[in-house]
Amino acid sequence: MADHQEVLNTIRALQPSRLSYIEILQTEVQRNQDKPQGKPEDDGEEGTGRPPSGSRPSRENTTLLTPPYSIPQALAVSPGLGGLPVAPEMAMNLRKVLFGNTFHIFNYEWKKSFFKFREPYSDLSYALETERGGARAIQMAVQANIVKFLLFTQNASSDCCMQSLREVGEKEQERALAAALTDILWTAGEEQSAAVSLVTSEHSFTPHLDYKQDNLTERLQLFNFNEKEDVRKFIYEHIQCFKEEGSHGVILFLYSLIFSRTFERLSEDLDSTTSHLLYPSLGNFVCRQALMNLLLTGRASPNMFNGTLQYDEHGEPLEQPLHGVLSRSDVGYLYWSREQVEHSQLPKVGSMLKTPKLPIWVCSINGTYSILFSPKCSLLSDWKMEHLFDLYFYNGQPSQRSTALLTIDTHSHHWEMGDGGTLGDPEKRFPSVEMTIRTKWEGAAIDWNGTVPFF
Repeated sequence: MADHQEVLNTIRALQPSRLSYIEILQTEVQRNQDKPQGKPEDDGEEGTGRPPSGSRPSRENTTLLTPPYSIPQALAVSPGLGGLPVAPEMAMNLRKVLFGNTFHIFNYEWKKSFFKFREPYSDLSYALETERGGARAIQMAVQANIVKFLLFTQNASSDCCMQSLREVGEKEQERALAAALTDILWTAGEEQSAAVSLVTSEHSFTPHLDYKQDNLTERLQLFNFNEKEDVRKFIYEHIQCFKEEGSHGVILFLYSLIFSRTFERLSEDLDSTTSHLLYPSLGNFVCRQALMNLLLTGRASPNMFNGTLQYDEHGEPLEQPLHGVLSRSDVGYLYWSREQVEHSQLPKVGSMLKTPKLPIWVCSINGTYSILFSPKCSLLSDWKMEHLFDLYFYNGQPSQRSTALLTIDTHSHHWEMGDGGTLGDPEKRFPSVEMTIRTKWEGAAIDWNGTVPFF
């Protein structure tokens, strides 16, 4: 504790104006002292998560001693840029729709999250690098839209191939990120408007007593647009505010998404099962399904089924209808949870999410996020293509050095026989990635083409 106190005293001397961050760090120090040592944090979906394997106990200690994250001056835009300073009421509503109250703030893991690309002109030059934590869900949803841009938007008039994803330079990475962020925001604004939130060097308001300051939300300025191309240009001109270390890029994008959807539309999207978009899980904040659907479809419906549910399983009218997905989107969604399968509680994903307009899926597998995709747009329009085809798998982790190629055979069904017909739960004998794919292509045999199966 003496070492921790010395660090705190040093930070106080160097940053006297960052008292809110000091309080946060003190809380983190005390909380981690009370935690059992060596227990990894879970980044799972609500009620489904599992601690990821291979966690390093030493990382917890190094995170404790890292100074609180603040935005570098170079990444704060000028207050005179022309944005609308955030008002106290807007900041309060923002907190409520995210956390359900005005006292929770984003933790260190969220604050240090941004949109970081892998090395240009490499096997993964198209890919974002993610870490454990709640922000990973947002990063992988953006990753899916980056793939959409590089394969199907930018190359709309030519045949798509994986080679094009290995030839992405830094400028093209920035263009792809700007296009991906724009597509998501524009869809949330019902293709009529969008808002982009950036942080300035000046505070817009003095917080009330019932509001916890975070030194970020109070410095927001909003930039509203009515033309999609204007949104894309503005984001591209300020792309460093989303892709540079220290930018709080994921949080700024999430704020932009909420302002683009508007508080009024969000209240209409949600139902009695969900009142806000994040929930706490073992010291972190994790995305609810409503936020995932907002990222993928532009509407924060809390459920994965199609349409609106008016009746329960017994045919009795519900007190309030439950909101599902109303239409197909460009990017789809697949879901698998080992824990829910063991308790026979795996929710079904509706066809609106399972069958998107393009062959790209964000996957929630045991509470962590990844993507599957195919460069062949005809995969979803020609049923013959679904007999034997390839999918590419990327999980965002630094340990993955190349995109995994999976060959899907929907006719052989030999996967069910396992090891000489061994009895038992097939989920325990096959990787969860394969079981996720089978929620879309039932009974498919999956060949990893020499790669050791992983997740």
